[in-house]
Amino acid sequence: MRPEDILEMLRKHPFEPFRIHLSDGVAFDVRHPDMAIVQRSKVIVAVPGPEGPDGPAERTVNCALIHITRTEVMNGATTRG
Repeated sequence: MRPEDILEMLRKHPFEPFRIHLSDGVAFDVRHPDMAIVQRSKVIVAVPGPEGPDGPAERTVNCALIHITRTEVMNGATTRG
C-alpha cells in the first residue's frame, strides 16, 4: 500500500474510523486521525490502553506498508492494498 492511500483516509472530512489489516492476520483500528502517523515505509499506530479508544495510548506499533493487505472503513467497506 502507498503512504498516500493511508494519508487520504486520515485526511477525509468527516473522518471515518478504519481498520488496517496486516499480512500476518493482525489488525489495528484507527478511530481518530491523530492515532496514526504515516511515514515513507510504515504507519505508526497508537494502540489504546485499558481506558478504551478515548483514553491514552498504551503503546504504538509500526506497520510496514508492504505488509498492509487491506484497509477497512469501520462501516464495512473494504479497500485492497
